Amino acid sequence: MGEIKVPELAESISEGTVAQWLKQVGDFVEKGDYIVELETDKVNVEITAEDSGVLTELLAGEGDTVQVGETIARLEAKEGASAPKAEEKPAEEAPKQEAAPAQQKTVEELAPAAEAPQQGNQKQWLIASPAARKAARERGIKLDQVPTTDPLGRVRKHDIDSYADQKSNEQKQQAQASKPANPVSPSPAASENSDKPVERERMSRRRQTIAKRLVEVQQTAAMLTTFNEVDMTAVMALRKRRKDKFFEQHDVRLGFMSFFTKAVVAALKKYPLLNAEIQGNELLIKKFYDIGIAVSAPDGLVVPVVRDADRKTFAGIEGSIVDLAKKARDNKLSLKDLQGGTFTITNGGVFGSLMSTPILNGPQVGILGMHKVQLRPVAIDEERIENRPMMYIALSYDHRIVDGKEAVSFLATVKELLEDPESLLLEG
Repeated sequence: MGEIKVPELAESISEGTVAQWLKQVGDFVEKGDYIVELETDKVNVEITAEDSGVLTELLAGEGDTVQVGETIARLEAKEGASAPKAEEKPAEEAPKQEAAPAQQKTVEELAPAAEAPQQGNQKQWLIASPAARKAARERGIKLDQVPTTDPLGRVRKHDIDSYADQKSNEQKQQAQASKPANPVSPSPAASENSDKPVERERMSRRRQTIAKRLVEVQQTAAMLTTFNEVDMTAVMALRKRRKDKFFEQHDVRLGFMSFFTKAVVAALKKYPLLNAEIQGNELLIKKFYDIGIAVSAPDGLVVPVVRDADRKTFAGIEGSIVDLAKKARDNKLSLKDLQGGTFTITNGGVFGSLMSTPILNGPQVGILGMHKVQLRPVAIDEERIENRPMMYIALSYDHRIVDGKEAVSFLATVKELLEDPESLLLEG
């Protein structure tokens, strides 16, 4: 009898949440097959089987919190065993009534994570889409309780929604029936909201961690924000002139982020305390430039890191950002991708934000916020006003080690470099 245990994940991670079982009791598992997906504070990881055999017992359910080293499943290892072959049981020997389950199993192979309810003495594989599994897990619903009209028995997200609405209505009816004849009058607030529709969802582990750390930063750092604005005329003109040639040479598009990253690195070299962190009573001033780029992922904002940004070309920076953003969207970021940043850039402008105060990504002491480019009238001199593409930029910093003068000067340097983008080549 073999055991599937939660492996060592990372130095700072001691537990995780079972996101979904990729194999079910009774499944034959080859050595190296993925068995379960765990959600941790930072990334999702998939645990593989160290032996071949049949999965006999699951000791943790989806949504359960498990510790590193904990046994979460048992495997009956069979030396020299191999997965059953289809030809070992000729099709003509199978009873006709098994045709539907056989077809259902083919669909299961396309959606490997499923629930396994019991029906009589035969185990039936219940097929559920990923969206349905996620919705059921968040609402605490067992998939084998959900009716479906699908001819193959597949459970869809709309089945989960319908089942949840039905149960909610039943609970309301039961609550109404159990009310006393002369109930105590509720408070105005309770009376006002008692019949309003609500939806309760469990926060993902990653969202809980994000919430906890953002509150910690605001409670432990002396965070201030200073603002400036950048005339993006020169950057946009340069991109327009060079974008086609750039893409042809490097197979990656020339965006704003490489300009901002280069400008930030140059400003950090001039004002090194913004590339530092506090450790006890000491300052750790970093002489390397690993720039975190905040990107939106399915479970919340993540900050993968562009390593050695000072040594990368514009194309190298753009390529790194594209790769990291794709991994974030596909939930494929590793712990290494997220660790060790020295300064962060976040771009709320992609969502239409005109101005914001970004929160520090501790233990870093500086974060630059980019925003939407918007045409605004700008005074060129005492007599002329022109419409220019302008962007507000914001620097949040930890006032415990960064003075206002240094923070304002840092932001002014970023502005000057962006308004003269050719100078970034000389800085770099």
